[in-house]
Amino acid sequence: MLTEGEKVPRVGRHLLAHLPSSPRCKVCNSPFKSWGGFLMRWTGREQSRYNPRFCVACERFEHPGGAEVPLTMLFADVRGSTTLAEQMSALEFSRLINRFYTLATDVLVRSDALVDRLVGDEAVGLYFPGFAGPEHPRRAVLAARDLLERTGLGDPDGPWLPVGIGVHTGLAYVGIVGGEEGNPQDFTALGDNVNITARLASQAGPGEILISEAAYTAAGLDLGDLESRQLALKGKGAPIGVRVWRIAAG
Repeated sequence: MLTEGEKVPRVGRHLLAHLPSSPRCKVCNSPFKSWGGFLMRWTGREQSRYNPRFCVACERFEHPGGAEVPLTMLFADVRGSTTLAEQMSALEFSRLINRFYTLATDVLVRSDALVDRLVGDEAVGLYFPGFAGPEHPRRAVLAARDLLERTGLGDPDGPWLPVGIGVHTGLAYVGIVGGEEGNPQDFTALGDNVNITARLASQAGPGEILISEAAYTAAGLDLGDLESRQLALKGKGAPIGVRVWRIAAG
C-alpha cells in the first residue's frame, strides 16, 4: 500500500480531497464534517467510534505493525509562536493557529500527502510512493512552496503568519502505533529521518524551506542557484547538507 499503491485508491484519495471538510480519515481522506462528511456517512465511511483518526471502512488498517519504507516528509513550523501568543488573547491565537491548520491540511491533502499530525504550532505531512507516486519528493517540495505562498509571502503587506519548513527524503518505520488493544492508536512514521526533518524545520527561518540534499536530488527540480548549508543537528555526529529555498516577502 505504501510503496506501490493502487491506481484506484490513489484516484479516490484525490477525489475525496475536494470534499469538505477536515478532520479526515488518515488512510482514505474521507471527510468527517460538513456535507462531505454527511455523504461519507451515507456511504458507510463515518468516523470510527474507536479511533477518530480513521473511518469505519479503514479500521482494517488499525492493527499494530508496519514496515520500513522510503518516503518524503514535510514539517512546517510557525516561527516565534511564543511571542505571537504573548501579543494576543488566547482566543485570537487559537483562531490564528486554526487558520494555519486549515491551510496546511488543504495544501498537504491536495498534494497527496497523509496528514500525520497537526499539533501545537506544527503541521506534518508524509509523502509515500504508494499515495503520492514516484515523484513524492517533488510533490513535497512544491507543496512547501505553496504553503508558504498561501501564508501571504509575496503579498504587499507580507505574510499573516511566519512559517519555516523542512523537507527530507529517506527511510522510516511507518505503521500503526499505540497502546494496548482498545486504546487509541495512530498511523505515523518513526525513526532517525523523521527526527532529521523535524530539526530542519526548527532551523528554518520565516519564509525558508530547508531541503535536505537527499530530497533536493530526488525531487529533480531546477530551482536556480540556491544557497547550500551544512547544518549541525542535535544528536547527529555529522552535519546535514541542505539547500535553502527562500520565498520572497512582499
